[in-house]
Amino acid sequence: MQDLKSRTVRAGLINVGSRGLGFAIRIMALMVLGRLLTPEDYGLVTMVTAFTGVLNMFGCFGLFQAAIQRDSLSEAESSALFWLNLSFGALLTLLAIVAAPMVSAFYREPRLLAIMDVIAFTFLITAAGVQHGALLQRRLAFGTSAKIDICALNKASRDVVATAVSVGMAVAGYGYWAIVSMTITLPLATTVGLWLSAGWMPGRPRMVPGLRSMLRFGGGTTLTGFLSYITINTDKLLLGRVWGTEATGLYSRAFYLINSPTENLNITIGEVAFAALSRTRGDLDRLRRYFLKGYSLVVTLTLPLTVVCGLFADDVILVVLGPKWTSAIEIFRTLAPTMLVFAISSPLGWLLNALGLIRRGVHIGLFSASFMVAGIAIGLPYGPHGVALAYSSVMVLKVIPITIWALHGTGVRVREFAGALMSPLAASAIAALVGFGVHSLCPPSMAPVLRLLLDVGSFGAAYLSALLLIAGEKALYLDLFRAAKASASV
Repeated sequence: MQDLKSRTVRAGLINVGSRGLGFAIRIMALMVLGRLLTPEDYGLVTMVTAFTGVLNMFGCFGLFQAAIQRDSLSEAESSALFWLNLSFGALLTLLAIVAAPMVSAFYREPRLLAIMDVIAFTFLITAAGVQHGALLQRRLAFGTSAKIDICALNKASRDVVATAVSVGMAVAGYGYWAIVSMTITLPLATTVGLWLSAGWMPGRPRMVPGLRSMLRFGGGTTLTGFLSYITINTDKLLLGRVWGTEATGLYSRAFYLINSPTENLNITIGEVAFAALSRTRGDLDRLRRYFLKGYSLVVTLTLPLTVVCGLFADDVILVVLGPKWTSAIEIFRTLAPTMLVFAISSPLGWLLNALGLIRRGVHIGLFSASFMVAGIAIGLPYGPHGVALAYSSVMVLKVIPITIWALHGTGVRVREFAGALMSPLAASAIAALVGFGVHSLCPPSMAPVLRLLLDVGSFGAAYLSALLLIAGEKALYLDLFRAAKASASV
């Protein structure tokens, strides 16, 4: 049997490949839809999802994480969790439909009523696949699944299906309904793919021993997730109420471009890392090494994205969204530092959940949410750019105290955690000088896509060179390559 390290690397590489392909598909869709739709179209859907996202935090009541974190999970427990998830999903669908008139009245926008009624069914659709996803994640950790590659294929297929439907509707002139369609087709394709990949059928619903402890664990993780959601989405909710659809659309697309790469990266690595860390929590030294390697990989990949978005914001927006979105450029640039903050803070969640430190996660979430709401309230009178500045400032200011708080007593030293950031930080500084130099030499008349390719190409080459040759990170990536090769040969 493969050892845990080889299984984790193999699962991680497959996950990176499938999610990377899916992310590329979604970016291509964004480029097309950005030219077919308007900021108002995106603003309408963002207003609804700011509310439904709150309900979504309670969609599986943390039972997904609870199922993964347990050392063993019986067939009866899996079936009980499936029916509980489905019940929660049905309840939330009903709540969203009932709340739709209130959401429409809150924003003073009648079109939101029909949009929310349709999006409400995503809760039920998603709930039907939660336990299948948890079983697949457990198999990734234990190395017992022969269907990991099929699961990866399904992840990519769901993005193709959702994108094709959305773009087709936009071309046909359905406006914001093209965006709504993606919120339905993506979870539907995901759930179908999970059922096919897991190959598991639930038994009849019944209560089983051990369910109560999983509900307690799930309740803690749900509350933490809810607080995190408040931290991330208060800005969009209040913008929609005070500044309307266009301002919300501009801000939400800039935020999506900033948040999506980091979120995909953290989910991709975090799905495997959390399962692996949960299996090694009895050996703190081993857990510490695994965590630091996963965290180092995340910040090494995220830091260059942060710098590129900050330096070349103009061309990124023009190339990805098109000329009608130029008002989003400064918002996008202002939000760029939050990419690094997410890369630093998200792995802390893996560690706390794997160690069962749910109460600490809740306390950190309360601190973050209250700090963020206060900051957004200060920036709100100044429009979307003021909100972006407030959001980015709060994220940067809270990262150090939260890191110290989260690492206390876990066996991971703050010095080690900070040290993993130093090499990519130095390499990014060198690459930024090279990239900015190339950018300044490009004539203003050059097409934005060509200029962006030159900027990113020169930056990327300089970053890799500095990281491997100057910063001394060659050994880390050679070790990763050897582990990947060994796992692939098994």
